[in-house]
Amino acid sequence: MVEKRRFSRVIYQAPATIVQGQISVDSSIQDLSLHGLLLSAEASCEDLNLNQLADVQFSLIDSDIVIEMSVNLIHMDNNVIRASIDHIDIESISHLKRLIELNVGDDSLLHRDIEHLSDLGEHL
Repeated sequence: MVEKRRFSRVIYQAPATIVQGQISVDSSIQDLSLHGLLLSAEASCEDLNLNQLADVQFSLIDSDIVIEMSVNLIHMDNNVIRASIDHIDIESISHLKRLIELNVGDDSLLHRDIEHLSDLGEHL
């Protein structure tokens, strides 16, 4: 099978909260990249709407650093949620970049991912 992902994903498991309007869902990050997340959620994720932005927030393990982002909910199946990052502030993206840098094991892959992000920004 040909790998279609343009961004390196790293396995990182941490509790996260998904908020969409008045709905708040406890979840757990399964993996992440500079472009998106894979989360597993409790049964109440069925109330989330694929047609609306949601906010995701999680803390880095053993740290007081909180990463916050707005995401597009791409797909939900059996309490597994795929989301792409729509907006992330500079402080959060800096922490996310560092987290991925420490876990990807190959600086060239991280730099490739950053170039892809730059390319995406030019097309918006």
